[in-house]
Amino acid sequence: MRLIADENISWRLKKLIPQWDILPSNEIKQAQRLTDSMIWKFAKENLYTILTFDEDFSELQNLFSYPPKIIWLRTGNVSTVEIASLLIKRKDDIREFINNDELGIFEIYL
Repeated sequence: MRLIADENISWRLKKLIPQWDILPSNEIKQAQRLTDSMIWKFAKENLYTILTFDEDFSELQNLFSYPPKIIWLRTGNVSTVEIASLLIKRKDDIREFINNDELGIFEIYL
C-alpha cells in the first residue's frame, strides 16, 4: 500500500508500520509547507492514496473525482500509536478499498 500522510499525521507513523509504504508529506518538500492541492497533485502523479484527518481532501475529491483515493481518519484526537494500531487492524479493508475502482474515499472511525 502506497500512502501519503498529510501534515497533520506524524511522520512517526512510518516507523510504527515499516512494512507499509507510508510517505510523510514533509519528506516531499522539507523547505516549504505543502498545500492540500500540492499533496493531491503529488499523490495523483505518483499513485499514492492520501491518509488524512482533513475534510478538505474530501472536498477536492468532490471537485476532481479520483484518483487519488482518500483514507479519511475520523478518529478525533488520538495518538500516533493508536492510528498505527487502527490501520493495522483494518489493513484488509484498506487493501480492498484501494483495489476497488468504484470507491474513492474510505472513512475509518474508532
